[in-house]
Amino acid sequence: MSLEPLAPHDKILRTYTGPEVTALLRELHERGKPFGIQWGSAAVNGSTVDGRLLVDFGDTSVATLLNLLALLRETGRPA
Repeated sequence: MSLEPLAPHDKILRTYTGPEVTALLRELHERGKPFGIQWGSAAVNGSTVDGRLLVDFGDTSVATLLNLLALLRETGRPA
């Protein structure tokens, strides 16, 4: 099942907390390993844009993190 990507300004992104995003980053590290996708320094940076948290790997939005995780989850490979 293919989902539509989240837009960086999607209102749902305002509901994510620092601990939730940190957990998503941990999942990204695990799911990304088989593909060589590793951002060991990625972390919630505490900054927000219009109420949305930013993640430190180029100050990307949580939408980018969630969209990348969705792609990795679709591969069917276990974390």
